[in-house]
Amino acid sequence: MSDLQSIENIEVTELFKLLPHRYPFLMIDKIINIETDVKAVGIKNVTVNEPHFTGHFPNEPIMPGVLIVEAMAQTAGAVCAKHNSAEEQKLVYFMTIDNARFRQPVVPGDVLELHVTKTKQRGNIFKYDCVAIVDGKKVAEAKIGAMMVDQENNA
Repeated sequence: MSDLQSIENIEVTELFKLLPHRYPFLMIDKIINIETDVKAVGIKNVTVNEPHFTGHFPNEPIMPGVLIVEAMAQTAGAVCAKHNSAEEQKLVYFMTIDNARFRQPVVPGDVLELHVTKTKQRGNIFKYDCVAIVDGKKVAEAKIGAMMVDQENNA
């Protein structure tokens, strides 16, 4: 690894602290190979009992592309929040998606690896290149943008 600081994996219980998403919309199970907010790999274990498979498609379950992109965004958002939030928890909002490409279906039983790499940061705006991989093959890719904001206390 380079001079970048590596931190431990982010397990699902920590994801609950970093992201506002919950079942059925938390699209990642953990994050590994973290290099600050510059690089990381999200892991999504795709299972047949996920609610979107009842309608997409009933006789041939395929993970919707929009959910693959959401998993990429959640991976980037979690590592961004982990590295860029001090004592105060922040929210990371998905802002843009560019150049999304889907190359191969993702189906139950697949382990989806979501590789995210930060390409730019200007203040609280972040840009990431994202690649989704299953069994060593690229299945999707996209460029995403996100904005970090203060989290309001709604307690």
